[in-house]
Amino acid sequence: MKQNYLLILLCTFVLLVNCKGDDTPEENPAKVVATGKLEGKVFAKNGTKPIGGALVFTTDAQSNIYHTYSSADGSFSLTAPEGNTTLHIQTGDGKNFRTEVPVTVKKNETVTITANDSKLNQIAKMAYVKGSYDKIEDIITSLGYTATEISYQDLKNINTISQYDIIFLNCGSRTTTQTGTSTPSNDVNVYANLSTFVTNGGSLYSSDWASAYLVGGNTNTENCNAPGGFINDNLLCLKNTGAAGTYTGCNVSNTALASALGFNTLDIEYDLGAWEKIQNYDPAFWDVLVQKGNEPLMIRTGHYTNPSDPQTPVGNALNNNHITICHHTASGNNITITINQNAWSAHQAHGDTMGPCTGNSSSGNIYYTTFHNHATGNIGKAGPILEYVILNL
Repeated sequence: MKQNYLLILLCTFVLLVNCKGDDTPEENPAKVVATGKLEGKVFAKNGTKPIGGALVFTTDAQSNIYHTYSSADGSFSLTAPEGNTTLHIQTGDGKNFRTEVPVTVKKNETVTITANDSKLNQIAKMAYVKGSYDKIEDIITSLGYTATEISYQDLKNINTISQYDIIFLNCGSRTTTQTGTSTPSNDVNVYANLSTFVTNGGSLYSSDWASAYLVGGNTNTENCNAPGGFINDNLLCLKNTGAAGTYTGCNVSNTALASALGFNTLDIEYDLGAWEKIQNYDPAFWDVLVQKGNEPLMIRTGHYTNPSDPQTPVGNALNNNHITICHHTASGNNITITINQNAWSAHQAHGDTMGPCTGNSSSGNIYYTTFHNHATGNIGKAGPILEYVILNL
């Protein structure tokens, strides 16, 4: 009888232990793991500009992820299991900008990552179309990165643009003197190629009058029914009715962006009149990142795709043996990361899935700002926002 009683107690204990499950350490603080800390600051390639909102993570032998995010001043502190590992630093989905640092985590000790090792490397190939009112290329260069100038005519050749991961479309890049045509709204090849580019994973940034590349128009978008474009008017409608002046008290409505920047309000200077005001947009398609009251001023989507577009390799990232996946956590706070494809089987066994956690798995991102990226005067707090755009496309 006593032996049966002890056997029952033993079985009960085993069942209780097994009920804890096998969650990743980040959701199961009760699991005893010897750890140390990794600390440092994330910088742009220039070595001086701190990068906020960067994902910093390591993995253990079971493909469990230990992660944190850099603060607005670039600093991070990550608790990780002891031993030799790789510290990953990524922005966006990690496809275009990332850094990998071999590290040794020491039990109950803090290891400082040098500023030289924590610089964010450019993986993407970037291009821009020169504009009359914007110079996003200057901001790219100031961060220590490079972009290749391409012409409006180059946009007509899918073989030319498909070699890039990101294309920046400056405001005023569709004037007749630059395009060599008086009717760019009829350039069906340009719109078809941009659609194919995004559908196959390329990302776009356009500002102000460059909305014509997205929704149609000549040098700009004069009404919601402008001819051309590859994004339907029911998804986005703009009209060039903005007046020159300062928009005060604008709000950074996206939490991740505000955290990365270290501020959530700003004044925006619209240095030229007739800027594109967003009339209507589909909130299921676009995320609003910056707004004035209920008026969107900066939007983003990762949902664009056209199933009729041809499948074609786009960009440099597809050729470097890395893939983008969604790491699933027990808490549901899933994170998008880019990993070496050799590690995929272990992540798949862990329950992770191919493609980013949000948006279409094979499509790129589109960012649009109603404000300029290189205004005549000081662009103020819009500067850090545009730096964020560059690094998170």
